Amino acid sequence: MSLNVYLSGEIHTDWRQRIIEGCRDIDLTFSSAVTNHEASDAAGDLLGDEEKSFWRDHKSAKVNAIRISTLIEKCDIAIIRFGDKYKQWNAAFDAGYCAAKGKPYITLHSEDIIHPLKEVDAAAHAWATTPEQVVELLRYMVSDQ
Repeated sequence: MSLNVYLSGEIHTDWRQRIIEGCRDIDLTFSSAVTNHEASDAAGDLLGDEEKSFWRDHKSAKVNAIRISTLIEKCDIAIIRFGDKYKQWNAAFDAGYCAAKGKPYITLHSEDIIHPLKEVDAAAHAWATTPEQVVELLRYMVSDQ
């Protein structure tokens, strides 16, 4: 079985690379939002300059949403990472979008943020604390056994 896996959330650590590397020998396709923070923030700049930062952010969010919603629609499963350092409102939004669309997702976060993510985790199909656990889950999902 082949799966299309969408990787969502925190952009400041190497969790995406660890999952992709751990799955290099199985038939998975990975996709993600733009993970370069500056490029993501500037996504709407192609449509013209804005005087107020709110409108720049607003346009960029809409342009980024085209990519994100398309990739989530096409995925078989999403992995949604919540880091310890920053609040990832975008990751929570992606989890809600997956839940609303009936897309299965796995949350990836440490134990110390279980409480604030209780609703997100309740809708998830699994919760992992390490990228390596996610790799094992993905391997299980595509195994013949």
